[in-house]
Amino acid sequence: MTAAQTQAPVPPVPEKTPGPSRWREAWTRVASGNALVSLLAVVAAIIVGSIMIALTDTDVQTAAGYFFQRPGDTFGAIGSAVGGAYAALFRGSIYNFNADSFAIGIRPFTETLKFATPLIAAGLGVGLAFRAGLFNIGGQGQMLMAAAAAGYVATTWDLPFPLHMLAALVAGLIAGAIWGGIAGLLKARTGAHEVIVTIMLNHIAFYLLAWMLATQGLLQAPGSNNPKTAPMPDSAVLPQILGPMYKLHLGFVFALIAVAVTWWLLERSNLGFRFRAVGENPAAARTAGISVGRMYFLVMVIAGALVGLAGVSQALGTEPGGFSGGIDAGIGFDAITVALLGRSRPIGILFAGLLFGAFKTGGFTMQASQGVPIEIVLVVQSLIVLFIAAPPLVRAMFGVPQPGRASRRQRRAARKEVAA
Repeated sequence: MTAAQTQAPVPPVPEKTPGPSRWREAWTRVASGNALVSLLAVVAAIIVGSIMIALTDTDVQTAAGYFFQRPGDTFGAIGSAVGGAYAALFRGSIYNFNADSFAIGIRPFTETLKFATPLIAAGLGVGLAFRAGLFNIGGQGQMLMAAAAAGYVATTWDLPFPLHMLAALVAGLIAGAIWGGIAGLLKARTGAHEVIVTIMLNHIAFYLLAWMLATQGLLQAPGSNNPKTAPMPDSAVLPQILGPMYKLHLGFVFALIAVAVTWWLLERSNLGFRFRAVGENPAAARTAGISVGRMYFLVMVIAGALVGLAGVSQALGTEPGGFSGGIDAGIGFDAITVALLGRSRPIGILFAGLLFGAFKTGGFTMQASQGVPIEIVLVVQSLIVLFIAAPPLVRAMFGVPQPGRASRRQRRAARKEVAA
């Protein structure tokens, strides 16, 4: 037997199956994330809003009456209605190209930032509670109590600027923290559901503020019978950061600081880790030695202070001429939408607040210049929440693969491999 015959046979080298490309891996990673779902939810809501704008436009309705004779008129009317509406939204919220100067043209953007300020602050409070597994539905009450405390300090104390402003700011934050802490304490001590407690606290805060606004010596303006406070003194008002030409005040800077602090708290601090651990699995957190009840109380205190910042910015910045019982302007409930759209992440809440601030500012221009009902903007906001609450529906609408599910090409390759 020769040496060649006695040599062991060399095993065949298996063929290396080509893996997914780098770009495909990146797309898969993006498609499985929540940020894409939020973006597509906004796009889907805008598309549905466009359909509603077209259906309610009188020119489109007129052209649709003779669609089969001249279909181009109908499509032209649809394009004009939808394009004009969203162009007006842009002019009213970002930049007005019809303005005589850049300083005037950029004014809508500053209005967007002003409207976004309380939405960002309140959204942070709601989102922080979400991360700890709590539903903070008490944004309205926390805002009202914060505005009441800030307004009382502003109208009754006599301090120089900026001590007066800072004292009113701190008073508002403390009032919001106390009002949120009540819900956290009841949750921790008795197990009372925070949704029921915060909703009831909203009603208590609303009627308590109404009583204070109707009582001399508390919040009612001296010598007046109207349920409204006196104007805030200049020493307590949040100053306008871009000058008297714009209404953007220092509250926006405080909101940005709150975003940074909340991000650090959640992502870099030991307390934030405990919040997230309790939110993910309270039983496991309790087994690991974390006091779940204490975390519930602390997170609601901090969340109430953040929402309280929104109330202070409304009382001392947006409406320094005096406020009434509607000072919250529905922001406490809009903050829930902002937190959902931002996926309870501080950076996401920042951009979500800016988006809803743009909707609120530009919606008035849409109504004034194009005759689009302001309710259309509210419908778009509601649809955003609807689509965010149904990620599989959004992914199916845009053909985005569901997370954890193999793509069609991967399933074909798997079937071929099994058949071979």
